[in-house]
Amino acid sequence: MKSFEIALIGNQNAGKTTLFNALTGSNQHVGNFPGVTVEKKEGRLISHHDITVVDLPGIYSLSPYTAEEIVTRDFLLKEKPKGIINIIDATNLERNLYLTLQLIELNLPTVLALNMMDEVRANGHCIDVEGLSHALGIPIVPIAASKKEGIEDLIAVMETTVKNKALPRKMDFCRGAVHKAIHSVAHIVEENAVAAGIPVRFAATKLVEGDKPATAILAMEEEDLAIIESIVAEMEHTLHTDREAALADMRYEFIEGLCKVYVKQEGIAKGHQRSILMDRFLTHRIFAVPIFLCIMALIFWLTFSAIGPIFNDLMQNLVNVVTAKAAYFLEAAHVNQVLTSMIIDGAFAGVGAILSFLPTIVILFFFLSLLEDSGYMARVAFVFDRLFRKVGLSGKSFVPMLIGFGCSVPAIMATRTLGSNRERKMTILLTPFMSCSAKLPIYAVFTMAFFQRHQGLVMIALYILGIAVAVLAALLLKKTRFKGRSMPFLLELPPYRLPDIKTVMRDLWSKTKDFLTRAFTIIFLASLVVWLLQSFDFRFNLVNDSSESILAVFGKLLTPLFSPLGFGDWRSATALVTGLISKETVISTFAILLGASDSAGVASSLSTLFTPLSAFSFLVFTLLYMPCVAAFAVTKRELGGMGQALLASLFQTSIAWFVALLFYQIGRLVIGL
Repeated sequence: MKSFEIALIGNQNAGKTTLFNALTGSNQHVGNFPGVTVEKKEGRLISHHDITVVDLPGIYSLSPYTAEEIVTRDFLLKEKPKGIINIIDATNLERNLYLTLQLIELNLPTVLALNMMDEVRANGHCIDVEGLSHALGIPIVPIAASKKEGIEDLIAVMETTVKNKALPRKMDFCRGAVHKAIHSVAHIVEENAVAAGIPVRFAATKLVEGDKPATAILAMEEEDLAIIESIVAEMEHTLHTDREAALADMRYEFIEGLCKVYVKQEGIAKGHQRSILMDRFLTHRIFAVPIFLCIMALIFWLTFSAIGPIFNDLMQNLVNVVTAKAAYFLEAAHVNQVLTSMIIDGAFAGVGAILSFLPTIVILFFFLSLLEDSGYMARVAFVFDRLFRKVGLSGKSFVPMLIGFGCSVPAIMATRTLGSNRERKMTILLTPFMSCSAKLPIYAVFTMAFFQRHQGLVMIALYILGIAVAVLAALLLKKTRFKGRSMPFLLELPPYRLPDIKTVMRDLWSKTKDFLTRAFTIIFLASLVVWLLQSFDFRFNLVNDSSESILAVFGKLLTPLFSPLGFGDWRSATALVTGLISKETVISTFAILLGASDSAGVASSLSTLFTPLSAFSFLVFTLLYMPCVAAFAVTKRELGGMGQALLASLFQTSIAWFVALLFYQIGRLVIGL
């Protein structure tokens, strides 16, 4: 067969990403659907490079309420992939099969992947796969995506299904008034559905549901629409319910019948029991937030006090050895002293100061990945929903903010999943207040220099401060620019699971690779630029004192702005400006300007520029001011223009300046007392 596409679709938390990775390995790329800002992933099968898998957004139905549901349905109806792999959570068939019934109505070659069968067996349950397959009229393959069980069988069945163009067997599971309405509408819409290339049954159910996009595509006559509305009104009157509920009840009634026949359960699933017991404490109205703070405090203590310093010292020694070897080689080769200084005092000092914190970042992300993969982070979003609702957001907004603890770029992109445009814009403005991983080297160096005995405490204080400022800023926006109420928050809480080490390590490697890429590209180039600007004056003469350099001239223009915050030295202002390229560049800039060869040298030299109070003020400003240029570019795209992005950056930086001012000036008063 020629190359073709298959669509991978399923509910959120059904293991879709795990299956996609198992099917495609590294043969994948990420982009956006044409014309919309919803992400899609594509990849070629590992063993069949002529087959492309399109990973569609995780959704619960084909009703067009969210951007994800719209693009998924449009892709299936317009692109018409050769086949569909519908992955479902076998431990929760009743919820997952709701989407399956709608996919079957699309009349495309479909294979159902029953995922998490290992958990089904562990719980002592049994699913009659063959019987369920016959009842649904589509092939079913049991798999355990996290363990790569059944993957080859799934590929083989999918390929055979597509090759034979095996369509789902036609079945009619509706009854009574709903049956009458769907079949009556089907006769009316048949001609229009065929002309639009839409399956008749799917078109009929969508019209009965009152699906406006489907109605527009089908281009129905006004007379026909009036007849359909009268049919639906009669159905609603008979069933004493609305049209959407009638269709939902019909599907769930059929699904419940299937589960009674083909699923044998012995008591409550062990995983479900465990989740209920743990949620009594982890989602408790009073204890949930303190437990979250304690967990984060433990992670920070392990990262910055117990484990991190050991590996940081090893990395620091390695950086020093490599730098010394490079300097010796350049000197032995009689390389020009200016060029040698640029390489050693510029590139090596800038990049080396950042690389020494690689172990800290890896350790922190390891712990955060464990929390995410265990299912706990979904509970955190649920817990914060109550607080966020009071400031005009919902717990769903906390999900991008959680991602923001890693990087602001994907976090801002994650706001696309928010159903309300108002909440989406507010969340874009607030997400940069979360402490991204690029700020960790700044925190680590400053806490090493001024708060060595309380590093973990200062770290968690900064993270909490970011959340607190986001909440207060949201309250301000709610009262001014974004008046209105928050959208209802519906969140499926996945069962607690032992983290899959392969998934955790893959996520860890992805973040580590991103950090190393920035270190040897953006930070490397920025270090060279900073060295050049602090080494020459405007006549391009080499200066003996960096305070006479080009960089110093520009830095001194900004010092009046930062003097009220406690750090009026031009080197501090310069470091903040270079931090707009990448936040790690703040430390590499200090390394070059202070003549330090590593992070320890930077920490020991900072006392010439800061006091403990002004150092904390600097950390507060660094935490809150506008993010890097990459995040700015994404903000511009998501908000729809340069003007909006500039206003967002001005808002964030103004908040940062004001909060840092409060901390410093109040601190001075307290110390003075």
